[in-house]
Formats: sequence, structure tokens, C-alpha cells
Amino acid sequence: MSSSPIPDAAAATPVLPTSLKVMTVNTHKGFTALNRKFILPELRDAVRTVGADVVFLQEVLGTHSRHSRRVNNWPEAPHYEFLADTMWPQFAYGRNAVYPKGHHGNAVLSKFPIVHFRNHDVSVSGPEKRGLLHCVLRLPGRVVDVHVICAHLGLAEAHREQQLELLCHIVRDEVPSDAPLIVAGDFNDWRGRAHDILEKGAALREVFVHAHGRAARTFPARFPVLQLDRIYVRNAGVHAPVVLPRRPWSHLSDHAPLVADIDL
Repeated sequence: MSSSPIPDAAAATPVLPTSLKVMTVNTHKGFTALNRKFILPELRDAVRTVGADVVFLQEVLGTHSRHSRRVNNWPEAPHYEFLADTMWPQFAYGRNAVYPKGHHGNAVLSKFPIVHFRNHDVSVSGPEKRGLLHCVLRLPGRVVDVHVICAHLGLAEAHREQQLELLCHIVRDEVPSDAPLIVAGDFNDWRGRAHDILEKGAALREVFVHAHGRAARTFPARFPVLQLDRIYVRNAGVHAPVVLPRRPWSHLSDHAPLVADIDL
């Protein structure tokens, strides 16, 4: 008489995530500085080595008819889908800038289901097109969803101030007060005005300021001086925020990428 093995209760219980590893990087449309070389395949390999659960991308191409005909190794899929590959089964794209040959914007890659997303056009007047891509992530075993917003703000300070106020309105209108929230991306905030606006208007705190007393220097990637890229959180803890090293990243983006572990 044979008997079936008793299942291991511990093995049968799914491991519930208590933290997220997040990364933010400006892809510069898949080219090196000054658009000298197409390096998107190299960038994908480097991003994969980080092993982030959620990746925030800025200046990522959706399509470009001229480059697709002229550039070697140009992927058939949109760049955000090419970067997601098989590692991030979920992705969302927010188209910001549209021109005759194509378009680019922000994207979020996620290992967890994206149950809803919305792209907010926060462009002010003039040629600059900017957006805030808001995604809702559903993690196994969690009652409250995790909200993430990928940001790319304008170069003009007056425009950024309006965009930051719009970000605060989006948080107040669309994010439950008890939900974990992560806002990351390229803020172009070289004067450091965003910290007070986002703390007062949306209770967001910047992870490098919290951990080290100041935002990370990220631009230009080869010799970082300006503190342009940020990771803000609400209803979440943080540890181990780091700026990724010059090699190989200064070859892959004009912004140094940021990575942090977010405790939920």
C-alpha cells in the first residue's frame, strides 16, 4: 500500500513581497551622448543585471520610421517592449512627444501585474512635451495596491513648478492616502525646488535626501554634477539607495541611473 507524500506547508505558501527594488534611467532614445551610436541592446543587458522589480524609463522611443530603416540592430518592437523582453512581463508606455517620424515618452516595466495606467500630459507652452505616467501595481497577498509614477519634467523652472503642482494634484486625486507610492524619473530640478513642493503638497520624501542628506548627482553621467534624477516615496521605507557606477553606465546614458530598495 502506497501513500502520497504530505506537502510541505512552508513550500506551498507563496512568498509575499515586502519590498521592491526600483530603478530609474533616462534611455536617451537608445543612443549614446550626441547620438553617435545606437546602444539599446547594450543598455538592455545592463538593465537586466540590476534585477529591479520595477524600472522607470524616460525618453524611451515608441517608434521612429527613419531610424528603423537606417540603424543596424534596430528592434522590430517598441523600445520599451524590447527592454522589457522576458524579464518584465508587464509594461506601460506614455507617449509624450509626437513628431512626423515617430514618438517617445515614459515607460514602466514591472514584474508584477499593472492593473491600471494613465498618462498625464503635463506639457506647458512651447515645444517641450512632458508627461507623468501613473501605474497601479498589484502585488500578491497585498490588500492595498502599489502606485508608481514615472516623471519627466521640463527644462524651464517656471514649467517645472507648474508640473510639480500638477503632480501633487494627481497624487491627491488618484492615489489612496494609505497606498504605497513611488515617484521616480528625470526631474531636471537642478535648483532643488521639488523637495519642498512635493513634501508639502503630496507628503513625498526623496530617498537620497532621507538617507544621505542630499539628492544624488546624476548628470552628466560621465562626471555627475547636477542632481536631476530622483526617487520619492510615501507610505514606504527605503534602504540602500545607490547611484550606479560610471562604468558601464556613462556609456549607456547621459544620466547616471538610480536604484533603491523600497520597503512596503
